[in-house]
Amino acid sequence: MLTARIIPCLDVKDGRIVKGVRFSNLRDAGDPAERAALYEATGADEIVVLDISATLESRKTRTATVQSVRARLSIPLTVGGGVRTIADAGDLLDAGADKVAINSAAVEDPTRISLIAERFGAQCCVLALDAAKTEAGTYQVVVKSGRERTQLDAVLWAKQAVDRGAGEILLTSFDKDGTRSGYDLPLIQAVSNAVRVPIIASGGAAGADHLVEALSHGADAVLAASIFHDGELTPNDVKHALRARGIEVRL
Repeated sequence: MLTARIIPCLDVKDGRIVKGVRFSNLRDAGDPAERAALYEATGADEIVVLDISATLESRKTRTATVQSVRARLSIPLTVGGGVRTIADAGDLLDAGADKVAINSAAVEDPTRISLIAERFGAQCCVLALDAAKTEAGTYQVVVKSGRERTQLDAVLWAKQAVDRGAGEILLTSFDKDGTRSGYDLPLIQAVSNAVRVPIIASGGAAGADHLVEALSHGADAVLAASIFHDGELTPNDVKHALRARGIEVRL
């Protein structure tokens, strides 16, 4: 049985970690390299760094941030934000990322997923999928840090991306992000039922119970930010709680 992964997320803007609610009302949450090192020391399995303003500012993720994090880190590192080309992905991998996440640019041109997966391997290509619930109860893809809603069905888009070579899906509920009200379980279950690649659940965690729920609804890994940034829990705290509930984790 594969162990469940606990992944702190570092949303970065102007070289600093920020955290908000539904991608807005951002507050400072520290230095990325220092936080990454702390989270590794306290049990994180991986780290995700997302440059949340790169796409909006029409630029690539700043490789200096990636390099500074990698210098303090030995566990796997996924980086996203502003990835549009093979060259962009290659720059992040050269700077120390193990995997590259692509979001808005993939929606604009899905062949970008194929190109990155073919060049660097599916294991390096992560689809960052941000989804919002519709009045009809379905889920639609949102892009550009939640500022634009598309007509894409989130579940169908996940399937298409995997068919094109995405080896993992970072699945974020726009509605739940930063709310501390728990993950969007129907969304996780629907995407999990549709694809056969690992799913990282994101958006809404306030404690170990929420992580248990996400993992029991099809997630292979759980991503959280506020509970770690605010010092409420460490990754190891979460792991001990998960193990007590019968979930395999790496201690």
